[in-house]
Amino acid sequence: MLRVTKHGAILRPSKLKFENKSVFNPGVYQDGDRVHIIYRALNKEFMSCFGYAELSGPLDVVKRWKKPIYTPKLKYESKGIEDPRITKIGDTFFVVYVAHDGRHALIAYMHGKSLFKLRRGGIISSLMKYSDAVKLFEDARLKDDYYFFASFYEKFAHKNVKVWEKDGLLFPEKIRGKYALLHRVLPDIQLARFKNFKELKTDNYWKKHIKNIDKHVVLEGRHGWEARHIGGGAPPIKTQKGWLIIYHGVEPRNKGRIYVAGAALLDLKNPTRVVARLPKPLFVPEHYNERNGHVHNVVFPTGTAEFNDRLYIYYGSADSRVSVASVNKEKLIRELLKNKVKN
Repeated sequence: MLRVTKHGAILRPSKLKFENKSVFNPGVYQDGDRVHIIYRALNKEFMSCFGYAELSGPLDVVKRWKKPIYTPKLKYESKGIEDPRITKIGDTFFVVYVAHDGRHALIAYMHGKSLFKLRRGGIISSLMKYSDAVKLFEDARLKDDYYFFASFYEKFAHKNVKVWEKDGLLFPEKIRGKYALLHRVLPDIQLARFKNFKELKTDNYWKKHIKNIDKHVVLEGRHGWEARHIGGGAPPIKTQKGWLIIYHGVEPRNKGRIYVAGAALLDLKNPTRVVARLPKPLFVPEHYNERNGHVHNVVFPTGTAEFNDRLYIYYGSADSRVSVASVNKEKLIRELLKNKVKN
């Protein structure tokens, strides 16, 4: 049996005004035995910004800023910046995050040579309204859930809401000369590939992508624990057997959704091809700090670090705290390879 060890919460809300409600969903960058964490900080007015902490080793907090590292500045993020994922490609850091203006949830990014001096790169998800996207869905072979979520967000947010995008994260290197971005047009995880970030800011790119979105799907829910939808988690990890991804699945319940962590291997040259996938969750909400909080019953993985033979997975627990779990990396890969996927 594959054993996952829970290490508990390492960051909790403080009395500081910018994070007095919740801290969760951390972006992670490992530099030797140091781990840099940029986490989502939520205050009691429900405004999100980014906080910063540094670890020595996988668990020991040795530094935590008393002020945000990044705050909302632009119109498209006027109601908060959320859920950062950190990737370094070459000598450049990229932080992909969710920008919220009170109506739309869109993917944006920051970039720079230093994590502490990043500049905004702008929105990199589609600016298309759901009402227009649905017309393009008709050209793809899609399940009914795509239409359900379009209707859901038109009612939930606004009749002219733009395609709801979250869980954007970059692969740590170019694949066949192009950047690769995992993103999520509900209910599946898709892959966008592009030569430069300017492409993602054109209507033509996203019209073509959404018109053929069935060809860009990487993962779709297969099991009850990912029946509502799935989404990206931590940035992919390159291994000899494929890209290791830790993602999240959501199970619908009348009393509230349950968020769990899953794992899969993607083909190194063609990440839309799934090599292997765990049929059961890697871990689930089970402890008090995962089952009780701002949003109950949530484990939401967003970053990883490696120490010795163990993969440490950093996640938001109950949308309230930053927690850590770990697993033997090679045993995880062996367990995955017992569950190869026929494409």
